[in-house]
Amino acid sequence: MFQGSDRLTGKPEVLATQAAQPWHRRRFGGVPLIVLAGVCVLIALLWFGTLGMRHLIGPDEGRYAEIAREMFLSGDWVTIRYNDLKYFEKPPFHMWVTALSYALFGIGEWQARLCVALTGAVGLLASMLAAHRWFGARAALLTGLVLVAAPMWSVAAHFNTLDMTLSGAMACVLAFMLLAQHPQASPAVRRNWMLACWLAMGVAILTKGLVGIALPGLVLVIYTLVSRDFALWRRLHLVSGIALMLLVAVPWFWLVSERNPEFLRFFFIHEHWERYTSTVHSRKGPLLYFVPLLIAGFLPWLGLFPRMWQAVRERAGVERGNAARPFQPALLAAVWAIVIFVFFSLSRSKLPGYILPIFPALGIIAGAALDTISERSWRRQLLAGLVIGAIGLLASPIVATLNSNNTPNALYRAYAIWAAVAFAMIIASTLVARWLLQRRGLLASITVYALGMCAAFTAALLGHEVIGRSASGIDMIEPLARVLRPDMKLYGVRVLDHTLPFYLRHPLVMVERPDELEFGVTQEPQKWLPSTTAFLAAWQDGKPAMAIMSPQTFDELSQHAPMYVVARDWRRVAVTNFAVNSPAPQR
Repeated sequence: MFQGSDRLTGKPEVLATQAAQPWHRRRFGGVPLIVLAGVCVLIALLWFGTLGMRHLIGPDEGRYAEIAREMFLSGDWVTIRYNDLKYFEKPPFHMWVTALSYALFGIGEWQARLCVALTGAVGLLASMLAAHRWFGARAALLTGLVLVAAPMWSVAAHFNTLDMTLSGAMACVLAFMLLAQHPQASPAVRRNWMLACWLAMGVAILTKGLVGIALPGLVLVIYTLVSRDFALWRRLHLVSGIALMLLVAVPWFWLVSERNPEFLRFFFIHEHWERYTSTVHSRKGPLLYFVPLLIAGFLPWLGLFPRMWQAVRERAGVERGNAARPFQPALLAAVWAIVIFVFFSLSRSKLPGYILPIFPALGIIAGAALDTISERSWRRQLLAGLVIGAIGLLASPIVATLNSNNTPNALYRAYAIWAAVAFAMIIASTLVARWLLQRRGLLASITVYALGMCAAFTAALLGHEVIGRSASGIDMIEPLARVLRPDMKLYGVRVLDHTLPFYLRHPLVMVERPDELEFGVTQEPQKWLPSTTAFLAAWQDGKPAMAIMSPQTFDELSQHAPMYVVARDWRRVAVTNFAVNSPAPQR
């Protein structure tokens, strides 16, 4: 049976002895603090030190970096705009944090990713805090290692998307709920943690809408039905909590709808109901769409699933006290993961990042399961790690054979080397972990295994730059920036390029195909050109301009108007309506 107290540091006499020692000789969860500090520094370097080592890629990274840039420069933090058009698909919290990052550190790539890195780290730490309260210090450390080595969590914390920001807030919702429901929590402590939980839900709503309260609410309903712990609802501080959540979320919704009456219908009907129940966004996927993502995203720890299920069945961490139906932390975490996974599997709209919020829950259960794992069981887990690394290393040449309309084979061939390096690192770190198991014990072995996995997935992520660099269009920026002036129009002809506007510090004027800016051009039709005929007329009106288009569109339109190529790559062509080797005509 799992125990809720810390087996290594929970006794008062042990705590007193440790408190009398110098800090570098103290232990946490059986680990010397100086060793723990070194591991934390290494993880922080991998986590934050690599944010600026890759260029932004589309669509999400470029989109949200540019929205925040326009917000920062305009000073309008209420009406969200993308390419100077109203953009109401998502609430503003992620963009607020990114714009604040620009204000503090300047506009750049790592600044654009700082929000997701911070929220991923906050979600990880909150999960560790909850695991510490229910399962002890050692389980807390293991929970952190599980999430650091889970590629879905660590890799997503390095992509500028809203999914990680939402997941970080949702991890806090789960963790603060667990902290509030501990039987040893005083009334004041329970109230404060529950208020923090409601506040985190308000942040989740401000990040991605009603999903921030709908999912925790659905999880709570299912949990109370399964556990029959209906008394839990009396411990939620519903009135004060809902008031705090509304205080956090409502002001922006009120302000934006006051200034933009069209907001409410688009946001709540189109972006919530129609997104979930229809394929209006063309993001279809089969019922089992998220299964391979779950497997890949939790790959280093898949062998723990039987033990994790056992932890839930054995009611890990439960402290009975006098309660007829004691709170079950492992069960709540399991219900959280299952309900959210099923919810998005049933949706008609699917993207990989949607299931990110389940991983902190899986991490907490895995931390509790690892806390009681035997050396024999861990040795089998390491063997599985070796098999995975070997299969991946042998299969990595397959990457070199890939080809697509968007990515040339030459780039895949370059990335195949990075894939092989990553799997070789998995094998090496697993071998070192096996060596340490006999000499330093379980915790040292698990730590090295987790750090090796994190380093391997970080290498695979950094290696993606061989594909991402050309996809970002960064090599076109210097020649374009020499020609483009602030007062010139920059057209996106039949294409919404998500990265060039950010790097050029210049929004696009859409032509013919508004793409995801359809709502914006409907509200402000004067800010776009609905046809190539209108574009060609504007192109030849004597005012200097630049345009971005696909090679196919360039071949078509260059037959009808003069177009001077400034730069091009395999996916886009940038042209001007004046010869680039002569001064641009004045307006």
